[in-house]
Amino acid sequence: MNPLVVLIAGFFVLIAFRVNIGFALILSSIFVMLLEDLPLASVANQMYSNIDSFPLLAVPFFMFLGRILNAGSITDRLLAVANATVGHVRGGLGHVNVFVSMVFASLSGSAAADTASVGSILIPAMKKAGYDPAFSVALTAASSTLGVIIPPSIILIVYGAFGNVSIGALFLGGVVPGIVIGLFMMAYTYVMAVRRGFPSSPFPGLMPLGRALGRGVAPLLIPVVVLGGVISGFFTPTEAAISAVIWALVLSLIVYRDIPFRDMPRHLANATVEFSVPLFTVAGAGIFGWLMAYLGAAQIVVAFITQQTENPFGIMLLLVGFLLLVGTVLNPISAVLIFLPIIQALGDLAGMHPVHMGVLATIVLSVGLITPPYGICLLIAAQIGDVPLGRAILAVLPIVGLTVSVAVLSLWLPDLVLAFPKLVSPNLF
Repeated sequence: MNPLVVLIAGFFVLIAFRVNIGFALILSSIFVMLLEDLPLASVANQMYSNIDSFPLLAVPFFMFLGRILNAGSITDRLLAVANATVGHVRGGLGHVNVFVSMVFASLSGSAAADTASVGSILIPAMKKAGYDPAFSVALTAASSTLGVIIPPSIILIVYGAFGNVSIGALFLGGVVPGIVIGLFMMAYTYVMAVRRGFPSSPFPGLMPLGRALGRGVAPLLIPVVVLGGVISGFFTPTEAAISAVIWALVLSLIVYRDIPFRDMPRHLANATVEFSVPLFTVAGAGIFGWLMAYLGAAQIVVAFITQQTENPFGIMLLLVGFLLLVGTVLNPISAVLIFLPIIQALGDLAGMHPVHMGVLATIVLSVGLITPPYGICLLIAAQIGDVPLGRAILAVLPIVGLTVSVAVLSLWLPDLVLAFPKLVSPNLF
C-alpha cells in the first residue's frame, strides 16, 4: 500500500479512537518510518526542530494574557464599553456579545478563552432578557471565533512562523475580514431581533458612554501596542506579546488591584500547562510534516487537483471545502501544522499571495471551532447555556454561512485581505 495513504489513514484511525493528536501524529509517523526503513533518529530531530522557533514563544504569553484578562475586571470593563456603545440597538445584548468578542479578540487571540469568559456573563444575561437560548449560545460561540482571525491571532502566528510568511502582514490581513464578519454577525442579530422581538436597552447618554470609555481605554491600548509594534518593526510578535502581558499586569496588579499577586503563580502555571498540549502537537507535526514532504504529498495533491480543474477559483473552492472538512475533526493549529505544505502548494498553483492564502485558510479553519465533532467553542457555549447540542448546531448554521461567504468573497476581492497590508507594508508586494 502507498505509504502516504498509510500515514494519513493511520493518523485518522488513531484520532477516531480518541488518541491525543500529538501522539497520533508521532505513532502514525513511526509506523510508516519502520515500513520504509527510515532512521528513527529523525523523529527526535524533526520534533525538536519544529519547536525550536522564537516566534512560537508568543503563543504562551498570549495564553497568559488571556488568563489575566479573565481573572481581573478587564473583561467587565470591556463589556461596559460595548453595552454603552451598541447596547441601545435593537437586539442590544446580541450586538454587545459580538462587539466585545471583536475587542477581546484583539487582546488575547484565543477563541476558547473568549467563549468561556464572555459566554459565562452574556449567555445567562441574554436568556434572562428573553433571547432564545439556542441563538444566544450560537452567537456567543460564533463571535468568539473572531479571536482566530483578528490580530493578535495565535493561528496566524503559527502559520507565519512555519510557513515563512510575515506575521505582521498576516495580522494586517486579518483585520478587515474579521471586522466584516463581525458586522455580518451584527446584521444577522438585528434581523433576528426584529423577527423575534428581542429587546434593546435605552441609550445611556453621552456622560455614561464617556465614563465607560474612560474605564476601558487602558485595556484597549493592548491591541494598539501589539499591532502597532509588530507592523512598525519595533517589536517581534514575541516581544509584543510580552509587552502586552506586562501592561495587563500593571493594570491588574497596580492600577485596578483586582488580582492578588499571590494568584500570579497559579495563572502562570495554568497558562504553561495549557500551552503544553499544542506544543506537543507542534512537535508531533514536525515529524509528520517531514514525512509528508518526503513522500511527496503536496505534489500528489496538486497533480490530483489539476486533473479536476486548472481554474484558480475552482482550485481555491476545492481547498476551502477540504479545510472545512478538516476543521470538523482537528483544531486549527493542528490543521495548519499538518497540511501547511498542501495549503501553500495549492495557493501557489492558484497564484494567491502567501498573506492572502494564510488569512483565507485561517478564516475557513475557524469554522471548525463551531462545527462538531471538534467544535470546542460551540461545546463550551452550549454547556454554559444548558442547551442541547443539536439545537445549538441548527442555530449556528446561518452564522457559519456568513463566515464562509466572507472567505469566498475574498477570492473575488483579494483586497479585502490585502489592501491593509499593501498600504502599510508595500515592500512585501
